[in-house]
Amino acid sequence: MAKPSDYTLNKSDVRVLLALVVFSLILTACRGGDRNDPQAVVEDYLQAKVSRDKDTIQKLLCSEMETFLERETHTFETVSDARIDDLSCTWEEDRSIVRCQGKILASYGAEQTEYPLEAYRVVQEDGEWKWCGEGR
Repeated sequence: MAKPSDYTLNKSDVRVLLALVVFSLILTACRGGDRNDPQAVVEDYLQAKVSRDKDTIQKLLCSEMETFLERETHTFETVSDARIDDLSCTWEEDRSIVRCQGKILASYGAEQTEYPLEAYRVVQEDGEWKWCGEGR
């Protein structure tokens, strides 16, 4: 039996190792935002809502808001070119609020509509932050 010190990496081994590293980085990136960061959760939620990404919306909704999943998913269904412009959010820890600046832009036919971003309530459930509606 060969000892570990007797083994040398050849080009094929290096390629396999490199492929595994790249694959694990892709998986990490696809996993989504940081559920331990309330600011990132709100930003991910807003992007998912504009994109009508039901799976992500469902993962980020607090239990209190689960009954509104369909409404949240279909909010921008009748518009085209919905996107977020100048998104910037800050976490107000003492109030469990994430306050966002920027706007959602959407087209209704030839008309461009702007929806200003506001403050959003977040709660922690099972160790993860969740979007839980608008805040004040």
